Amino acid sequence: MDQQGIIIKGAREHNLKNIDVVIPRDRFVVITGLSGSGKSSLAFDTIYSEGQRRYVESLSTYARQFLEQMSKPDVDSIEGLSPAISIEQKTTSRNPRSTVGTITEIYDYLRLLFARIGHPYCYQCGKEITSQTVEQMVDKTLSLPSGTRIQVLSPIVRGRKGEYRKEFADLRGKGFVRARVDGEVVDLERDIVLAKNKKHTIEIVIDRLVLKRDLEERLRKRLADSIEMALRLADGVVVIHIVDGEDILFSERLACIDCGISYPEVTPRVFSFNSPHGACPDCDGLGIRIGDEEDAGIVCPSCQGKRLKKEALAIKVEGRSIDEVTRLSIKSAVQFFNALRFTRREAFIAERILKEIRERLHFLSNVGLDYLTLDREASTLSGGEGQRIRLATQIGSSLVGVLYVLDEPSIGLHQRDNVRLLATLKRLRDLGNTVLVVEHDEETIRESDYVIDMGPGAGVHGGRIIAHGTPGEIIKDKNSLTGRYLAGDLTISLPKRHRKATRYLTIKEARENNLRGVDVSIPIGLLTAITGVSGSGKSTLLFEVLYKNLVNSLYKRSRTCEGCGAILGLEEFDKVINIDQSPIGRTPRSNPATYTGLFTHIRDLFAQLPESRVRGYRAGRYSFNVKGGRCEACQGDGLIKIEMHFLPDVYVTCEVCKGERYNRETLDIKYKGKNIAGVLDLTVAQAIDFFEPIPVIRHKLETLRAVGLDYIKLGQAATTLSGGEAQRVKLSKELSRRATGRTLYILDEPTTGLHFADIQKLLDVLNRLVDAGNSVVVIEHHPDVIKNADYIIDLGPEGGDEGGEVVAYGTPEDVAKEERSYTGRFLREFLAYG
Repeated sequence: MDQQGIIIKGAREHNLKNIDVVIPRDRFVVITGLSGSGKSSLAFDTIYSEGQRRYVESLSTYARQFLEQMSKPDVDSIEGLSPAISIEQKTTSRNPRSTVGTITEIYDYLRLLFARIGHPYCYQCGKEITSQTVEQMVDKTLSLPSGTRIQVLSPIVRGRKGEYRKEFADLRGKGFVRARVDGEVVDLERDIVLAKNKKHTIEIVIDRLVLKRDLEERLRKRLADSIEMALRLADGVVVIHIVDGEDILFSERLACIDCGISYPEVTPRVFSFNSPHGACPDCDGLGIRIGDEEDAGIVCPSCQGKRLKKEALAIKVEGRSIDEVTRLSIKSAVQFFNALRFTRREAFIAERILKEIRERLHFLSNVGLDYLTLDREASTLSGGEGQRIRLATQIGSSLVGVLYVLDEPSIGLHQRDNVRLLATLKRLRDLGNTVLVVEHDEETIRESDYVIDMGPGAGVHGGRIIAHGTPGEIIKDKNSLTGRYLAGDLTISLPKRHRKATRYLTIKEARENNLRGVDVSIPIGLLTAITGVSGSGKSTLLFEVLYKNLVNSLYKRSRTCEGCGAILGLEEFDKVINIDQSPIGRTPRSNPATYTGLFTHIRDLFAQLPESRVRGYRAGRYSFNVKGGRCEACQGDGLIKIEMHFLPDVYVTCEVCKGERYNRETLDIKYKGKNIAGVLDLTVAQAIDFFEPIPVIRHKLETLRAVGLDYIKLGQAATTLSGGEAQRVKLSKELSRRATGRTLYILDEPTTGLHFADIQKLLDVLNRLVDAGNSVVVIEHHPDVIKNADYIIDLGPEGGDEGGEVVAYGTPEDVAKEERSYTGRFLREFLAYG
């Protein structure tokens, strides 16, 4: 093996079995294996965690207090480690001000572009604004009513931080006696003290006049001289302040003569909805009302959801405002910026700005995100979309010598777009970086330089390296489960039969987001896959239209349809359940046993034991969430957090209960030699044997095994479960319910985090739900799930503006015949070899 690599010795984090491994540097490396086999423990919790920790430790103690501190992973040594950057599946940002444009910095370059070469138009009459001459400013001022008292002000500082002692001294030296500072006129002879970290506006009082008709000619000369001086001192801007009235802003550059509207200096901050200089004053740049509860969330009537002041929205490039440009999809934006035509001067100014914008748009397109709009809020992005945006941003940074660690970047990506994603990952490698990817996608594994296959099982049965080498070497290794699937020795076979559709749930005229008024019929009592390229409208159809309306109809008794004309067949269902990948709990107190209801039966069992009854212990005694049986020193957590202020918080095992969560008296009670803490430490597989004689407990455990989770511990903290594992815990809970046969189950990419071998288990579970008479609808890109579906609804043909249509529908064989369907093209190959 190449020793010029990252050399890991004695890795024991989580379920890793003291493993040694060398990861080649400057290569595209895939870590694969069964769900729960230790892939993330090696990639993220060991390699990335140590790389990040070493970087943080290189900083000063003062700097470290502002950073997230990381504890040292359980590993003997790691040599040859580069600075590490993690690109994970977490949601990008919950901040409503964060958009695709701001995350990628494209919006920063757009602000600069519009500030430098944008053409201002009057927001009232729509005419292009031209610069004003001194004569025009004088005429406008003299048109005010006779007797008006005015001050000619020169704004030398506008909304900037600082103390400005030197400026005040210079003004005194030049003979000026007054200035308006932050709206208040002050005597310059005074010692003026300004807060250094606050923003200030300083306007010199150049002249004070009373407008009189009989003295107009004399005033004209004096006013012209004063305005010229003000313009000279304030770089082309002057303010005419009407005493006890408003300010009139004049600019040598920007003003509408007809409407009397002048614009302030056009700088990038004028286009920022995070700055008071650019944000709509009525919604603070959010685009929605934020006042009364009944108005909250309503589109702001002032800016119509565009976030900016009307002045900023009236500045255009090629006839489009900055808001109109951000509403373009990435694909349309590429075309817009490629078609721009400028004067020679504008082209010279814009050249570097456009280069940055075009490159970033190109990177986003290459990771399969060309359907997103630049104004799309970050909080609405899926985990996969957020990850690919961060990936595109990293490529734009052009760093060299970095270790990039990615978590299933192919999630949410159609087979068609996977080729572009792989090219992007290879480009990152070719820049001189090591790309380490946790992945199950077959094409990604085959295209990598090096594969590390983990196993042999999951949880306590995993944590070992089964095979490593090039994809070709893995395929030849008979010990590698991944290799056997890649070689075709093991396959996920086609079902023996397809169930037939006889009844349908029909959505009429679905028109939410990019859906184009389509009619969609979903078979009742079958496994249906909704497919299509990224951005084609799958999530909108399933969640924004179908799920939302079903919830309103079943639980809120609402008869109105949102996002569509009507939905026929709702009466066929009494329940709709969205089994998503959100955590089953936010704290370590939540675990598979509590979520599935298993723990209730276990506590009841312990409460019925003879010794419990003698002591008067009831089921509540065995809960670590309430006083009584839990250890009060750690309040049932098993750990105690010690705050270290500028050092990382330290979690130490509770000395009283030794991490077992319960007090001594509770732990005295045992069933078959194990106390309640010992039972929670069992894996699902161990617990099935342990609780063999108790059907109600064994049944729930068997449903956990059915979804492929026999390796997790009953008391495993919810915070340590992956999204895929959390989804399967939810599936097991549904399997354990008594079927009514009238439930609609909705799942979004349930194959996330699943190895080839796990997908077969998932299909078995979904088919069990369908065989009980229920309907299952999944959004999926994985060909093995799609080919096993009873019915497919394929949306497209493209993403974004070019999507939203039903391209094909029917059995997998029907869809495979449709030439317009990208899904159909890939299905042909899989059906041929299935």
